[in-house]
Amino acid sequence: MAAPAPAAAPAATTLDLPALIECRQRVADYDALAPVVADPLKAVANGLQPLEQRNQFMAEYRLASPITVFGQRAEYITVSGASIMAILDVADPRPLAKGLALEDGVDNPDKFMAGREVVARDVTDPRTGEAMIESIILSVSTVQSHPGKTLAGCTYSLDLPAEEEDQEEAAPAADAPLTPSVNTPDGGR
Repeated sequence: MAAPAPAAAPAATTLDLPALIECRQRVADYDALAPVVADPLKAVANGLQPLEQRNQFMAEYRLASPITVFGQRAEYITVSGASIMAILDVADPRPLAKGLALEDGVDNPDKFMAGREVVARDVTDPRTGEAMIESIILSVSTVQSHPGKTLAGCTYSLDLPAEEEDQEEAAPAADAPLTPSVNTPDGGR
C-alpha cells in the first residue's frame, strides 16, 4: 500500500508589492492579492507573515524581506478592503503627503488623511462586460492603533459611471450593502 502523497505547499503568486502600494498597478493586479491574504498558508508562501490584528479594520503582515516604497523602508504592510498600505516609521506624515502632492482631507492632532486620485479610466469589467471606471487613489494617513507610524499606499476600485450610479441611488436594492465613499483602514477614526 502506497503512502499518501504529501499535500503540496501553496504556490507563490507573483505580487509586486512596491508597485501595488505606490499605485503603479491596476485593479486586476490588486485582485490577485485577495486570495493570498485570505489564506494564511498562501500569505506565508508569498512572504507575508500574518500578524495579530491590532486594528479591527485592517489585516497586518510582516514582510519576509523589507521593501522600499516612497523612498522609505517598510517591513510591515496592511490590507483593508480595496487598500494596501505600507506601515512606515514616519512620525509626521505631512512631508510625505506634500512630496506626493496629496490633498489634505483631515489634519488634526488625532488624525491625518491626505489623498489624490492618480488614475480614473474607462474600462470594461471582465466578469460582467459592464462599462466601469477604474479608480486608483494614493493616500497617506495615520491611525490611532499605530502611534508614531504613517500608512502610505493605494486604493483600487471599479466604479459605475456617474449616470448609472445616479440611477442606482434613485432605486437602491433592499439588500444592497452600504459602502463608504472613502476607504480608510480605521473606518475614519
